[in-house]
Amino acid sequence: MGPRQCEVCKDAQSKYKCPSCLAPYCSLVCFKKHKEIPCVKAVSPEPKPCPIKLPEKPCQVDEPTLLLQKERLESLAFSSEVREALKDVELQNVIGKIDSSTGT
Repeated sequence: MGPRQCEVCKDAQSKYKCPSCLAPYCSLVCFKKHKEIPCVKAVSPEPKPCPIKLPEKPCQVDEPTLLLQKERLESLAFSSEVREALKDVELQNVIGKIDSSTGT
């Protein structure tokens, strides 16, 4: 997605976005003109449910306080940052090795 045209003057390329409605504008003059008419805060779409099912794998740990609560695990599954990081092939390989290990 490249630069957009200023929605105020319709002449210049936009460099900025309104913090409320995200309308592109090119200068302070255009921003002030845009603010003369109240704008509405942009609504982000609701996050879609994650199709990931968390495995019900038995887990043995020495320190139970180190286990994450189910709600925290679910929030990690919905995290866009985590999902983006999981696209890394090296990280996928490391996780695969950990997951397939028998533990000692």
